[in-house]
Amino acid sequence: MAATKGKATFSIRGDLLDALAAAVAQRAAPSKNALVEQALRHELRVLRRRALAAQWAQAAKDPLFLRDIYEIEEAFSSANRDHLDLP
Repeated sequence: MAATKGKATFSIRGDLLDALAAAVAQRAAPSKNALVEQALRHELRVLRRRALAAQWAQAAKDPLFLRDIYEIEEAFSSANRDHLDLP
């Protein structure tokens, strides 16, 4: 099922509007809406990745988290050795 679309109004600097129009004129995207949507998806993906990286960085300092990781690695070490033919 396709996502429903909604209208939004934003104030954007004139130079960005000009660049948007130029990109569409050069066929970088089928429409201004499509290019703005693509840019927003990209930026939101970057923001989510940054947030996730910050969470992983915080977890890497958490002794309980690190102990859990160690225990999981130990629990599966024999399975890993069997699968990889390691001594």
